[in-house]
Amino acid sequence: MKRNKPLALVAGAALLTLAACGGGSSDDGDNGSGGEKREFGGQEGGTKDAERQGPAAEVEGATAGGTVTVYLPGDPGPDTLDPTAGWSVTGNSIQQALTSRSLTQYVRDEEGQPVLVPDLATDLGTPNEDFTEWTFTIRDDATWEDGQPVTADEVAFGICRSLDSEAFPSGAGTEYSKTYFDGAADYEGPYTAKDPKCEKWSGISVDGQDVTIKMAKPFPDMDYWGAFMAMGPAPLGNASKPPNYGNKPLSNGPYKVDSYKPNEELVLVKNDQWSADSDPGRHQYADEFIFKFNQDQAKVDEIMLSDNSDSQTAISTSLGSDKYNDANGQLGDRLVQQTSQCVSTLTPDYTKITDINVRKALAYAYPYQDVWIAGGEVPGVTRIPANSVMPPGMAGKKDFQVDGEQITYDPEKAKELLAEAGYTEDKPYEITMVYYEVDPLAVAGQEQITKGFEASGFKVKAIPVQDSPYNIWLDPDNKVNKTLNLRGVNWCSDWPAGSTMLPPLLKGGAVYNTAQFDEPSVNDEMDNIATLPLEDQADAWGALDEKIMTEYFPIIPTAFRNDLFVFGSKIGNPTGDGSIGAPNYKDVFVME
Repeated sequence: MKRNKPLALVAGAALLTLAACGGGSSDDGDNGSGGEKREFGGQEGGTKDAERQGPAAEVEGATAGGTVTVYLPGDPGPDTLDPTAGWSVTGNSIQQALTSRSLTQYVRDEEGQPVLVPDLATDLGTPNEDFTEWTFTIRDDATWEDGQPVTADEVAFGICRSLDSEAFPSGAGTEYSKTYFDGAADYEGPYTAKDPKCEKWSGISVDGQDVTIKMAKPFPDMDYWGAFMAMGPAPLGNASKPPNYGNKPLSNGPYKVDSYKPNEELVLVKNDQWSADSDPGRHQYADEFIFKFNQDQAKVDEIMLSDNSDSQTAISTSLGSDKYNDANGQLGDRLVQQTSQCVSTLTPDYTKITDINVRKALAYAYPYQDVWIAGGEVPGVTRIPANSVMPPGMAGKKDFQVDGEQITYDPEKAKELLAEAGYTEDKPYEITMVYYEVDPLAVAGQEQITKGFEASGFKVKAIPVQDSPYNIWLDPDNKVNKTLNLRGVNWCSDWPAGSTMLPPLLKGGAVYNTAQFDEPSVNDEMDNIATLPLEDQADAWGALDEKIMTEYFPIIPTAFRNDLFVFGSKIGNPTGDGSIGAPNYKDVFVME
C-alpha cells in the first residue's frame, strides 16, 4: 500500500530498538535531539477473531458530539473517493474507518495491536482445503446511507469492479484480484469489457447471502485481502460508474461524504442509516470529521502546540523535527508514536541505469539524515536506516547487508563506484527526478538530495511538480515520467507477509514497480513461492528479498519508519491504527 505523502522519498516501519546517529546507531538509543528515547516496534503475523460481532465495545469515557479536524501536512490526500480505487494509506485509513465497509476489517486489542475481525461478512470467510475457493456470508443488517440494504449482489459487483485495471489503474485489485481470482487475468472488468452486470466473469457467484470466489491459485490470505475497500460493495449499474462515483460515493459506514475538494478538504458527517449493531469495529462518536490536505507543517505545528480552540479538537498526522523536543515534553500521551510495516525507497530506472555500480553509488550518495531532518523527520524516532525491502517484524525477513554493512552517506565511496562504471567528475552521471514543490518540506528535502548527489559525482536535474509524484511515476504516457531515471515509492505491507512487499514493488509489470525491474527468473520465483506449503513461504520471501538486493540491487531502501501523530487536548482516546500506520479514527471522540 502506498503512502500518499510524497516528501523527498522518505520512510517505513520497524520492530527493533534502533537510533540513527551520524553513520550508524548508538547503543543507548539516544535520538540526538535530547528527547525521550522511542522504540521501533511492529507485529509479526497478526491475530484474528472470526467470532467478533457488533456493536463494537464502547471506548471508556467516550462522549458523543463535536467536530474533529484532521490536518495532513504535505499530504495531497486521495485523488478519488471511489472505494475500488483506494490503495493509499491516507485514503484507506479515512474511508475504511469511517465511510466504506468491506468483507473484513481490523480493530485494536488491549495492547493496541491489530486484530482481523468480520465486517460485512458474518465471519472471516470459509476456504476449501487448498484455499482455491472462499465463501463469505454477507450480513443482512448493513445499510447504505439511503437506507437500502447492502446486498450480496452489490458486494459481488464491488469485487468484480476491482478487476478493471483500465478504470482503476492504481487500485489494489490490479495486484491481488487480477493475480489470484480465477479467470481474472483474461477479464477486462465491467467497464472496459462493456459488461455492466459482470456476466462475463465466472470467478464469483452469489447464492442467497453467500458470495463465493474461485481462485486461480491458492490464496490463504484472502481474509486479509477482504479488509480492503476493493472487497466491498458498490451500487449496481450506472450509480457507481467511474469516474463520477469517486466524487461522492455512497456510504455504508458510520459517516458519509458531505463535501469533497480534491487536494484540499474532505468533510464527513454522521450517516444516520448506519447501525452500530451491524458493525463489529466502528464507532460514531463525533458529529463531523474535517480533513485538511496539503497543510504547511510549520503552521500546523504552531496550531497543535498552542492548545488554543483550533487545536484542542484537532489531530495532526505528522510533526516537524524542530518541534519534537517541545512536543515530547509538553504533550505526553497526546504525542503518539505509531509503528507500521513500511519502507521508503529510491527506484533507479532499471531499463536506463543498467550498471549495478551506478545504482549502488546512488545509495551511497543519498544523504539520509540530512534529508530526514530537512523533511521534518526525527532520526532514531521516526526514521532508521533500512537494509531491505521487507521491514523488520515481518516473518521471514533475513538479517543481511548488501555491502556487508549498513549503507550510509559516503560521497567518496559513491565516486569510486561511478569511476568503476566509467564516470568521472568531467563526465558525471545525470539523474533526472521530480519533487513535490507544493510542500516546503519536500522542497527542503530535495535540496539536500541534490546537494548530496552532486557532492558524490552525479549531475542532478530536479523537476518541480504540483501534482502528486505518484500520478507522474505511475503514468507510462506522462511526458515528464518518460524523462526520469530516478523515482521512488513509500510502501507499507498490505498484510504481514512478504507477498505484499516484493511482488507489488519488484515483479515485472506491477503497478508500483516504478523501478521498471523485470527479471524473468525473479518473476518465476515469486510465482513459485505461492505454491509452497504455507509454513515455508515466509522464509522463501525473505530469501528472495536477500537475493534480489544482493544480486541486482534494483531498489534502494532509504528508511524504515515510525509515524508521530499529535492529538489535541480535547481528543479522547488518542491512539494509532497499527494495521495501516494512521491515526485511529474509528475510536476517537471529542471530550466534553
